[in-house]
Amino acid sequence: MNLSRIWSGTEGGLGDVETQQESRQDGQTIASIDVNRIMQAIPHRYPFLLIDRMENIVLGEEATGIKNVSVNEPFFPGHFPGRPVMPGVLIVEAMAQTAATLVVLSLGEAFEGKLVYFMTIEGAKFRRPVEPGDQLRIHVVKERHRSNVWKFRGEARVDGVVVAEATFSAMIMG
Repeated sequence: MNLSRIWSGTEGGLGDVETQQESRQDGQTIASIDVNRIMQAIPHRYPFLLIDRMENIVLGEEATGIKNVSVNEPFFPGHFPGRPVMPGVLIVEAMAQTAATLVVLSLGEAFEGKLVYFMTIEGAKFRRPVEPGDQLRIHVVKERHRSNVWKFRGEARVDGVVVAEATFSAMIMG
């Protein structure tokens, strides 16, 4: 039996949950994963890793990425001096990283670290600025999947209020 480890954050510390790779199917759920597990799944690293944690993961379907926006983010000194605002394109990138991690978790460890390339971004809307101290909750839902191309709808919220949304597709390179 082939087992893979999925690291999850739990109250009071980190714990690990084992899942059987053979039973990795759409609809299987994972409560949460931490940044170390995200970095195992996708190749992004600081300063371009834009999600800190994921929760409510339903393999092959949907997930929520968490980004704690700090005043120390490398883009704030230039965007904008005296009024730091997270660039909208980076919010869309955080959506894509959440979706890419979901795809890799869904497909299994053979896809860990594979590159995922944007193909389309549609209907991007930015509703209010995201500032230092905000926590972005990025919900992505799979709209369709064909071969190595996946299409998602993403919505980012701060304190329950939608701050950005977009539909995007990407190709995972195998």
